[in-house]
Amino acid sequence: MTSQLSADYKVDHFQKKATVVGLVGAAVFLFAAVAPYIFATDVTSAWIKLFYLISLATTWNLLAGYAGMVSVGQQAYIGLGAYGIFVFNDMGLDPYSSVLVASVAVGIIAFPISYVAFRLRGGYFAIGTWVIAEATRQIVIRFDSLGSGRGRSITTYTEDAIYRNLFTYWVALAIMGLAIVATFYLLRSRLGVALQSIRDNEVAAKSMGIKVSQTKRIVFVVAAMGAAAAGGIICLQGLGVASPNTIFGVNYSAFMIFMVLIGGIGTIEGPIIGAIIYFLMDYYFSQMGLWYMVVLGVLAILIMLFLPRGVWGEISHRFNFKVFPVGHQVQPLFPGIKLKKK
Repeated sequence: MTSQLSADYKVDHFQKKATVVGLVGAAVFLFAAVAPYIFATDVTSAWIKLFYLISLATTWNLLAGYAGMVSVGQQAYIGLGAYGIFVFNDMGLDPYSSVLVASVAVGIIAFPISYVAFRLRGGYFAIGTWVIAEATRQIVIRFDSLGSGRGRSITTYTEDAIYRNLFTYWVALAIMGLAIVATFYLLRSRLGVALQSIRDNEVAAKSMGIKVSQTKRIVFVVAAMGAAAAGGIICLQGLGVASPNTIFGVNYSAFMIFMVLIGGIGTIEGPIIGAIIYFLMDYYFSQMGLWYMVVLGVLAILIMLFLPRGVWGEISHRFNFKVFPVGHQVQPLFPGIKLKKK
């Protein structure tokens, strides 16, 4: 029976489409890389925020949309990434290299934290991650070298605003590209299949031999590293200044959840669309003050009521279309020939 099935059917991993997506993505990335030489500085400076928003939404979606771990404490790693710049800059690294080194360091820190967080499930996990974030903030403000509760700034930062914006732009672009590419290829791997199995039914996944804790821990660390890198960009864009009450604020997790839900959780395209929607609203309507938050809340409610899968989720569901091909499809070897049933 198995041999007959393998002889009559093939598994399509969408390799050709993945190659096309890779080529198109590379072209878009190259265009974005030279954009500072085409557009005005205020335009590319605004794009820096879009880049780190996409990075945050993508990594949070990997954590919640594919691994089923809803965290409201990613601000812990955003803050550690920002403060990590100060630590490694004091050691002699330039601020831009410090972003990447701090991201790796935060990943190492997130590994033992996962053993604490994974003792919790469901809503308790969400609350637990928030508690971990608050505990992290309390630890950071105990160090005088990090400015205590006052915050601090980078000691060695280029005075030229044009070069500072340019380097920050390129680092933010690289981190966003790495977050999307890593997510794409991770979901196309065996680990991606295991993740979706865990999300759908953790008990069943474990019974099938999937190493649930190990798989979730990998995603937990990757998401922490992505948040830390984005936190470093937030610090650089803020002229190298970070305040613990701001950078460890729970509003970052709220914005991540908002972007992923309105775009479409459990898809690669959804967080990107959600980040673009939030970026445009923030760019044009943030001057409304408190009413701006009301508008965001109303928009989220309307989308949840009328587009429960999110903007991209509904488009993908209705038209059966995906930009990023993940997963696989079983197809007959000879589509035009009706196979005999045995």
